[in-house]
Amino acid sequence: MNLLKTKNLFAKKLRPLALAVAAALTLATAVPTALEAAPDKYPYTAVTTVGMITDIVRNVAGDKAEVEGLIGEGVDPHLYKPTRGDVMALSRADIIFYSGLMLEGKMADVLIRVARKGKPVYAVTEEILDQGDYVMTDEQEHYDPHVWMDVGGWIMATDVVGDALGEYDPANVAYYRQNADAYMEKLRKLDAYVREVIATIPENQRVLVTAHDAFNYMGRAYDLEVMGIQGISTESEAGVKDIENLVNFLVENHIPAVFVETSVSDKNVRALVEGARARGHDLKIGGSLFSDAMGAPGTYEGTYIGMLDHNATTIAKALGGNPPAKGLNGKLSNGQ
Repeated sequence: MNLLKTKNLFAKKLRPLALAVAAALTLATAVPTALEAAPDKYPYTAVTTVGMITDIVRNVAGDKAEVEGLIGEGVDPHLYKPTRGDVMALSRADIIFYSGLMLEGKMADVLIRVARKGKPVYAVTEEILDQGDYVMTDEQEHYDPHVWMDVGGWIMATDVVGDALGEYDPANVAYYRQNADAYMEKLRKLDAYVREVIATIPENQRVLVTAHDAFNYMGRAYDLEVMGIQGISTESEAGVKDIENLVNFLVENHIPAVFVETSVSDKNVRALVEGARARGHDLKIGGSLFSDAMGAPGTYEGTYIGMLDHNATTIAKALGGNPPAKGLNGKLSNGQ
């Protein structure tokens, strides 16, 4: 497996970045295995970025690694800038996992510097670029980084992490593979649940409107039409015309609800609601979805499975479906 893999992301903008990563790769591929490099460093430390990656690594690494996540609940990774503490944590880490596809764009320079020093750094979703045409792009051919919205994509991501940890620590390769397989089995059950509850929504109401375009993988996987007010990155801005067009669509198609996101401002979504109501359509906010960040640590929604369970259950209920009141595992804290 290649370390810190990039595929010429965002073409012109990232050509200098791709060259820097290539230099980092030369050094990173020469990294010795964990046992060769530091036989006395167990448990070793794995540092991660967003919570969805952190959750995979914790499930697969088990008791072999201390896992430290940098980007917490309610934080937008598109806009996140690494703190001095983050830089220190990355420097201390034995192995690093981040999502990639420019989700953590403002951390790229720091990650490259760390990889240049020979540390193993894995961009988990960029490994999935090899899986045919799975990874989605927008109209400008920017990669969509929100792979976790399709549980099938996160099963592939778990496989990537399992292989990476086995490569870093070959003495425990069977342990990591066992953990990865067990977690992937849980994800398959989650995938089946999401598919089942979304299918309960009346076909003419299977339209998911959110603050930004984070749900395209979910739409493709589970047969939802998806519309985001902002683009793939929250750095983009929505214009008045964009909101007017969406209001027209919602009113004309009698869509009952739109959704806010926990890590993105709700201003534009509330503008949709006000615009629709001004035209006599009782549009509601159907709930708050987890898009780029999970719920609070220590809660069910603070896990990847809980995050997707919450999203699917909330969407189905608000759009006229019939999901279980407390979700897949009966653990949803808000009783959606």
